[in-house]
Amino acid sequence: MDRFKNILGIFTIIFIISCNSKTQKPSITTYEDVKIISAMKNAMWKGELQGKIDLDTISNKKGLYGIGPESYLRGEILINDGKSYVSRVTSDSTMTVEKSFNAEAPFFVYANVTEWITVELPTTIKTIQDVEKFIDEKTKDFKRPFVCKLIGNVKTATIHIQNLPKDSKVSSPKEAHQGQVNYELENEEVEIIGFFSTEHKGVFTHHDSDIHLHLITRGKDKMGHVDAVEFDKIILYLPKK
Repeated sequence: MDRFKNILGIFTIIFIISCNSKTQKPSITTYEDVKIISAMKNAMWKGELQGKIDLDTISNKKGLYGIGPESYLRGEILINDGKSYVSRVTSDSTMTVEKSFNAEAPFFVYANVTEWITVELPTTIKTIQDVEKFIDEKTKDFKRPFVCKLIGNVKTATIHIQNLPKDSKVSSPKEAHQGQVNYELENEEVEIIGFFSTEHKGVFTHHDSDIHLHLITRGKDKMGHVDAVEFDKIILYLPKK
């Protein structure tokens, strides 16, 4: 009888541990006002493509901004002032942009901001690298990381949407970008949401950049990760300190 009780007790403990592991909340790292779920490098190098956060679980949607890919790298996600958009590939030249919080991401970064300061960018600021350097110089005394916005016109832009084939295995960035589709934009009014940090390469920025940008057009019909851009007239929005 004692032996039976011991065995029963062991199975009970295993069952409880199993249940807890299934209901465990996603790992959230907080840096001041920014919340980070998992890391880009975990998806790219470890193949952790499953959803680590359900967007519906973000309770405070007031002034909410966020970016990341869709789970299994089948699309791109942008939360812009409390509204969530998911873009997916339909062909080499077309996409769908769905307004929905019904999505998951393998890594994600988000923040709530309701007050901004505005800076009109000099006409010499033309590229992502230009704006990255400008932001770094203007925000030395800001809490970092932080979310920012760029609103205005772009002469040209290249955006992409992840479109990883179903059941693909990933162990490198090259494998992760299989199926990615690039889209070219010209003379568009856009909003670009970015997350800036000099210390989060491989977490929510790429290894060669301090900023991660997602763009959506004024008509909300095109949205994706920004690879290249030529700015025209743009206003930079920085969080009010």
